[in-house]
Amino acid sequence: MEVGEIILVVITYDVNTETSAGKQRLRKVAKQCINYGQRVQNSVFECNLDNAKAIEVKNILCNIIDPKTDSLRFYYLGNNYKNKVEHIGAKPTLDLESPLII
Repeated sequence: MEVGEIILVVITYDVNTETSAGKQRLRKVAKQCINYGQRVQNSVFECNLDNAKAIEVKNILCNIIDPKTDSLRFYYLGNNYKNKVEHIGAKPTLDLESPLII
């Protein structure tokens, strides 16, 4: 990734929620992911990030999870992701590069 280049990063997570601490970690991970991108499935977020933001969110999430019971996955799809992502079914995603009109 070049300095300042914005790429699509897909973040997925699996947090063990058998304990109240796990449920709390799940809420914290989801809240942080919302700050960086768009939820496309329950534990899947698409985020347009530069290198600094990608490192930032990774560090934040790694400090929340318990690596013995939880997991994170980061998929770096690059800036030409529109040819790499196919969506079928409910919940169509928003174009992350278009203006958000409320």
